[in-house]
Amino acid sequence: MRIGAYHLKHPVILAPMAGVTDLPFRRMCHELGAGLTVSEMLSSNPRVWDSRKSRYRMGHHDEPGIKIVQIAGSEPELMAAAARHNVEQGAQIIDINMGCPAKKVNKKLAGSALLQYPELVAQILSAVVTAVNVPVTLKIRTGWDPDNRNARDIANIAEQAGIKSLAVHGRTRACMFKGEAEYDTIKAIKAAVSIPVVANGDITSPEKAREVLDYTGADAVMIGRGAQGNPWLFREIAHYLATGEQLAPPTPAEVSAVVQTHVRRLHQHYGDFMGVRIARKHVGWYLQQQYPTSEFRRQFVAFDAAQQQLDALADYFVTVN
Repeated sequence: MRIGAYHLKHPVILAPMAGVTDLPFRRMCHELGAGLTVSEMLSSNPRVWDSRKSRYRMGHHDEPGIKIVQIAGSEPELMAAAARHNVEQGAQIIDINMGCPAKKVNKKLAGSALLQYPELVAQILSAVVTAVNVPVTLKIRTGWDPDNRNARDIANIAEQAGIKSLAVHGRTRACMFKGEAEYDTIKAIKAAVSIPVVANGDITSPEKAREVLDYTGADAVMIGRGAQGNPWLFREIAHYLATGEQLAPPTPAEVSAVVQTHVRRLHQHYGDFMGVRIARKHVGWYLQQQYPTSEFRRQFVAFDAAQQQLDALADYFVTVN
C-alpha cells in the first residue's frame, strides 16, 4: 500500500487512540511490525499547542518510520494552520480525524460530528490539502447513526478533495464501540473510490485481518484496541498475510523484554511522575493479554516510583518464566 510517495512495508496500521498511541507505544508497535503508526489526535486550536499534553504529542523528529500526525477540529482555516504547523514540526503525512465519537470532541463539532455536515467536510478537506505539500489522509466512521450511514458520500468528497487514503471504522458514531463492526459499508466505499481504503474495527487476529481484507477489498487493516497489551499482533498479521501461516507467539523472555523496555521508555518520555502513572495501564493490558489470572496486575497499580515499577517487573518475570 502507498500513501502518496510513501510505501508501507506491511498493510497493518496502528490506529490513533488518545491516551494510548503516544511515542513510546508507537515505537514499540513499529518495531514489532506495524507498517504505519498514527499519532494521538492533536487539536487544531493553537491556544492549546503549548499545553503540557500537546507538547508531549507534538514534535515528530524522533518518530520511527513514516511520521503521520492526526489533527482534529471544525474550522477550515484552523485545520489548515494546524496541518502547516505539524509539517514544520516534522510530520510527513497529515491525517484528519472525522471518526472520534467522544462527546467532548463532538460537542465542538469535531470528530465524527462532522459527518452530519458534508459541505463543511469538503471545506475542511480542501483547506488542509491546499495548505501542505505532504499527503493528507482521513479517518471516518460509517455515519452519524445507523439510519444515516453516509460514509460512501463522504468518501467521494474526500477523493475529490485530494485525500490520499481513507480509513473507515465499521461503526457509526451512535454505536460508539458497542456491538460488532460491520464491513458492508467499507466494501461499498472501496468499490466507489480509487484511493486506498483501510478497514478498521474488531480486527484482533491474523485470521480476522485476512477475512476483512478479502471481504471488503480494502488495501490495509487498522488495529486499535486489539493492539493494547499485544503489539506483537502487527507482525503476526503481517506474517499471516504474506505466507498464510501462523507466527509463533512471543516467548516469555520476549514478553519480559518488551514490557520492561516499554515501561522504561514511558519513564524517559514523560518523566518519573507521569511515566509511572501511564505505565500502569499499559502493564495492565500486557498482563491481561499474557497472564490473565495474575494477581500482580492489582499489585502493580500501587507502585508509585519508577525504579519500584522496574524492580517489581524484573522480579515478576523471573517468577513466571
